[in-house]
Amino acid sequence: MDTQSILLVDDDQNVSHLIRLYLEKEGYQVYEASRGDDGIAAFKQHSPSLVLLDIMLPGIDGLDVLREIRKTSKVPVIMLTAKDETFDKVLGLELGADDYITKPFKNKELVARVKAVLRRTRDSEETKEVSDMLQFPKLTVSLQSYEVTFRDKAVEMPPKELELLHYLASHPNIVFTREQLLQRVWGFDFYGDSRTVDVHVKRLREKLTDCEQYGWEIHTVWRVGYKFEIKR
Repeated sequence: MDTQSILLVDDDQNVSHLIRLYLEKEGYQVYEASRGDDGIAAFKQHSPSLVLLDIMLPGIDGLDVLREIRKTSKVPVIMLTAKDETFDKVLGLELGADDYITKPFKNKELVARVKAVLRRTRDSEETKEVSDMLQFPKLTVSLQSYEVTFRDKAVEMPPKELELLHYLASHPNIVFTREQLLQRVWGFDFYGDSRTVDVHVKRLREKLTDCEQYGWEIHTVWRVGYKFEIKR
């Protein structure tokens, strides 16, 4: 198996040094950048398997770096931050982060998160051909091309928004709690405010207006969660 590479973007040299030691011990190739703009340049140069991205960076902050990455790539990104604010967590997830870990953290925990995210990415690639394309009246969702069409028109969606729609639509008429969706779509247990799911569902509904007339909708199950409901 080819060595997987990780881009670490963090301006704290002590933290970066320790993370690098742990990751290299696990067999990963590690590239480093200490500024947001340098991180973008390093990403384009090295095409890493995964990005560890601090939020508070000189030059360009981590959220703007994430925005730039998501313009061209679905590579997994784990956000690192000294903050523990719900706003940052929700925003990072909405922008397409795959995981989120707050400093200070144990390096063994970080390595475990890295392995888990890379494993999920690999598993997703292996199963993509089976479940890639979903079609319903006036709606098509493709994970392979990351495209959604509704009423024969392309709909712009961030990666996690599309993945949430795809996951719900892959399990029609099954109710999922917000916590289940966070784990299965974002791929980790989110400790804190689960309103990020509500935000994503709200945006999906805004883009898929009046879909009930075609026999399907994203339905809220009071005090439980959401389901992709198909009228029978």
